[in-house]
Amino acid sequence: QVQLVESGGDSVQAGGSLSLSCVASGMMYHHYCMAWFRQAPGKEREAVATIDRNERQTYADSVKGRFTISRDNAKNTLYLQMESLTLEDSDMYYCAAGWDSASCYSIGRVQSVVHSWGQGTQVTVSS
Repeated sequence: QVQLVESGGDSVQAGGSLSLSCVASGMMYHHYCMAWFRQAPGKEREAVATIDRNERQTYADSVKGRFTISRDNAKNTLYLQMESLTLEDSDMYYCAAGWDSASCYSIGRVQSVVHSWGQGTQVTVSS
């Protein structure tokens, strides 16, 4: 059974930085497309960044240049380094694992290949 456990969510001031982690178990981690999503109350879940098994990264336009996704296959861990945080980055952040396919390279399509979700970690940015 796949399990994804996020950590690192916190409250920070605008302009600050935060690093999220997601530890995976019960899966051949290095085979999968991994992604970070976020969701605000009453809004749809949206992809923030993806990374495929070859560490090719894709980002939503809203976070390009500020967020960095990375993975450590030896530790079965996914990371999201977030810089220059804004109020609009306040959301619940979810780690996701999906089938490695061309959809992994598309922010708009990656959710279609996701088969497992973490429980989420809250990021709150204040002014």
